[in-house]
Amino acid sequence: MKKVLMVCLGNICRSPLAEGILKSKVDSNRIEVSSAGTGGWHVGELPDPRSIEVANAHGLDITDQRGKQFSTYDFEIYDHIFVMDKSNYRDVIKLATTPSEEKKVQLILEEIHPGEKRDVPDPYHGGDQGFKDVYNMLDAACDKIARRL
Repeated sequence: MKKVLMVCLGNICRSPLAEGILKSKVDSNRIEVSSAGTGGWHVGELPDPRSIEVANAHGLDITDQRGKQFSTYDFEIYDHIFVMDKSNYRDVIKLATTPSEEKKVQLILEEIHPGEKRDVPDPYHGGDQGFKDVYNMLDAACDKIARRL
């Protein structure tokens, strides 16, 4: 079974959406998807209500997810680690101890914009439209990831 981890800052906005979206596109008997944050502020919490709302609008229920903090152990567990922005990338790469661990980490929007190093914007301090825009970006990226896996 392949294991995929989605990572953002707090694990309440972007990565829970990415987890839910990718889960809806893959065979759960072949691919396991989870999410984490580089920070520990929201460990054990539900995703942001706006992430839950935008996921529900697309027929996805992400209320079974709880915030988790990324750890070095995740390099052992996961085959692919998709980060939402360059800051998350730097934070995760700093914890890698081998080139093979570093190779697992990539910006998620590289899937749809190769070589452009684009960030998924953090919608936390924005309005509802920011969450909708993030959903659409992640949906397009997860389409490509699902086809590749």
